[in-house]
Amino acid sequence: MPEPIRTQELPAGLLTHPEMVRACRLRDFAVVFRLVKTRAGIYPSMIARRCDLTPSRVGEVMSGRRRLLHMDVVERIADGLRIPGHMLGLARREWETPAGLRDTDGDIKPPRPSPRPTSVPQAVPPPPVAVPGSDVDSILALTSRADPNPSTLHALRSSIEDYWRRDDQHGGEALRPAVVGQLRYVVGLLREHRPAPIRQGLYGVAAELARLTGWTYFDARQYNQARSYFAEALQFAREIDDREFMANVLACMSLQATYQDRPADALAFVTAAQDEARAADGTTPRVLSMLSMREAFAHATLGSRTATHAAIAEAHRHFERVGSSDPDPAWVTYFDETKLIVDTGIAHGRLGEAQTAVPLIAEALRRESRTNQRGRAFHAFWLARTQLSTGNLDEACRTATDALRPASSVASERVTWHLREFYDELAPYRREPVALAFESRLRDLFPGQVSATRRP
Repeated sequence: MPEPIRTQELPAGLLTHPEMVRACRLRDFAVVFRLVKTRAGIYPSMIARRCDLTPSRVGEVMSGRRRLLHMDVVERIADGLRIPGHMLGLARREWETPAGLRDTDGDIKPPRPSPRPTSVPQAVPPPPVAVPGSDVDSILALTSRADPNPSTLHALRSSIEDYWRRDDQHGGEALRPAVVGQLRYVVGLLREHRPAPIRQGLYGVAAELARLTGWTYFDARQYNQARSYFAEALQFAREIDDREFMANVLACMSLQATYQDRPADALAFVTAAQDEARAADGTTPRVLSMLSMREAFAHATLGSRTATHAAIAEAHRHFERVGSSDPDPAWVTYFDETKLIVDTGIAHGRLGEAQTAVPLIAEALRRESRTNQRGRAFHAFWLARTQLSTGNLDEACRTATDALRPASSVASERVTWHLREFYDELAPYRREPVALAFESRLRDLFPGQVSATRRP
């Protein structure tokens, strides 16, 4: 195939424009080509040359008479127009990585971002911004003399903690580009020879950044992408034999499997996580408690009442041993008593034990920090669905109405999914005044969401 012509980069404002993002996600090349023409001044004849297409074929696409579906054509368009691979559901394109950071010896490969989540935030299109081309990045990479030290590692870990806080408050969609960029930076640092303590620290940071990226995709219900990043995190952690962190990643994969309705996979992952934790030196009671609760989720999804109750009891036994001086890793500190209570309630709710679940989830909501917008929305919808299952329509609608405000302030498809589930389960009661009031509030805070939740 001829080398794509690269005489003009697409403006950054075009690549971030919501209409362009949506068209790329749907591979609607009629819209893509139109936007490239009107906003970047790249006319159909040049599109054809860049993408190794005939002008007549480009014209047919733009007029809606032909669709481009073959993967090799999609790849030619990505390379010819310089559209990042993840926007079209492709692996990261070679030209996206500056030459100075490309993998040439198979030692370390940078993660490959996958498609963006299906929901596109509605925002005012940003003005075009002049950004350096990839050739400039390559030149600057060659002149870089990064010399990471303990302060570098501390700064990177502090930024990860900040990312997690903002993820709780606003969701991870807007954070993902920064997290992935920092991950690439750390991978680049690992390509050079480093003293053993620094190299070990960089591998740990890379593992945390890869897990965080996987989590943002999981929260967006983009499961294939999430799993690839979780696997990347496992590889980084394995390089430094951090078995506790491997257990953490496997626990994330177990939780994702419960969302995918793959309870056998969920149980396999959490069992492997517990094996890794037992093999690690000094695994803390808090970590073991969290893993036992993930096991409870897996058993509950399988419908195994006895095994679920046993895992819940084990989680509480471990938590009773938690001490203030325990050397807990930073990534497990979120698992406090409030989280233990709400997860216990959710596990009972998954089993259909609503009478046990409702007071537990309600108590956790009463305690939960109001800065954790996603957690509050997520747990409130769990509570509303559980209340509805007991026939308590008024309480369920009040709880769900209270959840709409935090849900509207966070970009989380996982939360939106729970909202849809509650709305579907509300169908038999739609004419009741309290249900009509909830739907009115839903329309105010989520324009268009009501119609989107209705299923044939």
